Amino acid sequence: MDQSPLYQQIAESVREQILQGDVQPGDRLPSVRELADTWHCTPGTVQRAYSELASQGLVEGRPGQGTRVKGLPPEGEAVALRRATLLHRIEGALLEMLSTGYQLPEVEEAVRLALDRWRAVASLPESANEDVLRFAGSHDPMMTVLAEQFPNLAEGMILRLRFVGSLGGLMSLAQGKADLAGCHLWDKESDTYNAPFVRRLMPGRRVALLTLAHRRLGLIVPPGNPAGLQTVADLVKPGLRFVNRQRGAGTRIWVEAHLHRLGIHMRQIGRYKKEALTHSEVASLIASGGADVGAGVEAAAAAFGLDFVPLTLERYDLVIPNFVWKREPVQALVAWLRSEAARAALMDLSGYDTHDTGMVHWVE
Repeated sequence: MDQSPLYQQIAESVREQILQGDVQPGDRLPSVRELADTWHCTPGTVQRAYSELASQGLVEGRPGQGTRVKGLPPEGEAVALRRATLLHRIEGALLEMLSTGYQLPEVEEAVRLALDRWRAVASLPESANEDVLRFAGSHDPMMTVLAEQFPNLAEGMILRLRFVGSLGGLMSLAQGKADLAGCHLWDKESDTYNAPFVRRLMPGRRVALLTLAHRRLGLIVPPGNPAGLQTVADLVKPGLRFVNRQRGAGTRIWVEAHLHRLGIHMRQIGRYKKEALTHSEVASLIASGGADVGAGVEAAAAAFGLDFVPLTLERYDLVIPNFVWKREPVQALVAWLRSEAARAALMDLSGYDTHDTGMVHWVE
């Protein structure tokens, strides 16, 4: 429930109608009495709302003609009002959460997890933009932290994230639909990460593999690990609901390769019907009781207060073509990853090893 003053709520409602184009310049707005009846308030409250909108140049009162939409503000002012509208809504939701007992760190973590979910289904701009660096690839909680830091690192540049799995990220990169990708693909033939896949999907191109970190991958389980799971072989236990990742996700590829080594087929495992798009979604399903186990990173388990059974330490790289590598925003990113601030941010999350963070390997 929005706890801001009622006149501000009314003004916000009308302002959004104007900015969204639901009412057009010259349209007559409801009379003070009509709006007072709608909002169950006094006429004075509506008058105060209309006065606020008039001071912003959005409406004007005409004698005998009521209150009408004056017109959209100039583009810069419209952007500012749009952001003010968004901020107002967020502050209302934040106030509601705090008043019901949630703490700021809890709310902040929840917002990050929600953004991760939407970044898994959002679309990136098809063409490059000088103000935006387009990332596509595997989900990692640290990428959200990096996106938050990026405007300060690269003079207002935006790092726009889309989580589509490691293979999806490399394909987006090869097709020119992303500027950099996030990848943790294990190659069972060479027992190495990422480089073999980059060579296959981007042959003949010079590409940098910039290490974000090594991270612990394992089984995310409810508190206390009630099923007593220790290895991937335990996933065949009767009655377990295993939540798998989407096709092309590095985590899924790793799990299925190790099951294959053990002679276990996925049809032998009881599965949750839906495939998760991020590590956070895996953890969320288990925390809510929708699934019993899933593969993911330790940071996601910790964020939801779940237990974690480590299985391997994997390398997560940012895959960056040479022509993108030379851009100033990318070099700012590299410098930050090599800083103590980056290592501290990674260590604030669970399950990361930073000894190779910021190192670069080239695939020719």
